[in-house]
Amino acid sequence: MPKKVSHPDLEEVTLAAVLSALGDPVRLHIMGVLADGNEHVRTDFTVRIAQSTFSHHMKTLREAGLTSQRMEGTRCYVTLRKEALRRFPAVLESVLAAERAERNGHPLNAPAPDPGLPKPPPS
Repeated sequence: MPKKVSHPDLEEVTLAAVLSALGDPVRLHIMGVLADGNEHVRTDFTVRIAQSTFSHHMKTLREAGLTSQRMEGTRCYVTLRKEALRRFPAVLESVLAAERAERNGHPLNAPAPDPGLPKPPPS
């Protein structure tokens, strides 16, 4: 029988818990990967940390109501909880946009360029 993973009721999740969970670079990276809306496994996250540390980060995000985990055999599949996006839309959208901009080498206060537009010539 597959291991059942518990997820908090989002009505009980506080903004402080969400912000605390997002206050770590590894967890921000995880959220950035999950922002594509797909299910992911451990190998999809390019972080060089011990498995136990990674598990701790995943548990922190799940307990903050940000992720959903599904076990299948020995694999754990993780997705961004769409209900969390609806409960904290401005917070999560701005955090994910900032993470994406930082990952792409843009200053945090500048929006990431539209990938459909040509890049401006170097100054």
